[in-house]
Amino acid sequence: MNEKFLYRKYSDYLKEKYGEKVYKLPINLPISCPNRIAGTGCSFCAEVGTGFEAMSNTVSVSEQMLSTKELISKKYKAKKFIAYFQNYTNTFMPLKQFRAYVYEAAQVSDIVEISISTRPDCINYEYLEVLKEIQNQFGISITIELGLQTVNYHTLDFIDRGHGLAEYIDAVLQIKPYGFTICTHIILNLPNDTLRDSIETAKILSALRIDIVKLHSLYIAKNTKLCEQYEDGTIRLCSKEEYLKRVITFLEYLSPETVVERLFSRVPEEDSVFSNWNTSWWKLQDELIEEMNFQNTYQGKKYNYLNGSALHYFV
Repeated sequence: MNEKFLYRKYSDYLKEKYGEKVYKLPINLPISCPNRIAGTGCSFCAEVGTGFEAMSNTVSVSEQMLSTKELISKKYKAKKFIAYFQNYTNTFMPLKQFRAYVYEAAQVSDIVEISISTRPDCINYEYLEVLKEIQNQFGISITIELGLQTVNYHTLDFIDRGHGLAEYIDAVLQIKPYGFTICTHIILNLPNDTLRDSIETAKILSALRIDIVKLHSLYIAKNTKLCEQYEDGTIRLCSKEEYLKRVITFLEYLSPETVVERLFSRVPEEDSVFSNWNTSWWKLQDELIEEMNFQNTYQGKKYNYLNGSALHYFV
């Protein structure tokens, strides 16, 4: 079985939705995160956040987009783009400022979608109403990317995430009536998490009918609390083989309707002390595909636990 039929790929989803390849234009805003304001932030988060591929936040939204768009257009002959508000928490700002940034992005030509990356505790109806206004005015799709990482609230506490599972569920329930696409970010190899956490995470995302999931293999950035814990031996990370097992099991329990955007992190080696077991992400991807084929397994193979599954006894 080839990769296309093992799990529902994000690239295929975009082609189905827009009729051709679509490319993301990362946007970096001069903002922060409530978790950093309240303390030191999540234990895995580097000072620069996650915007490794983004331009400086001193450059305007439209300039960032147009510059990246020009490069991608020349290289891939791309014609459709997603404005991706990527770094830090992109709803953690005054409403008027948020509206101005998103409106600026929506007015760049060839934008078919706006994707907002944020935290579950930074969602409310006022910001959702702004996105609805923009969707209606410009006729573009809206995706909200929520960083959950794990459903294990003990682990969320350990990594100083600053929110629990309830805030994530609340955010999803607020977004659902608007019909926006929801993408959830997950890390399957956080310290203290187990295979059982991977299974429960897949089940909760499926039960909530989450549209897209983006998996990140945990990397340890320099000058972070997690880096200190890793170097002094306070934490231990699972092996590569265990991570692949968790990804496969996660996919087996995940709804076959959920789109899978990513399975492994992609981070510059010079910015981390640990990343992908010193293996390139594409080699890990090849190993995963090979193992899934060997096991004759696929996304949704064990998706049989919802809709009153115990009642099959009487059927």
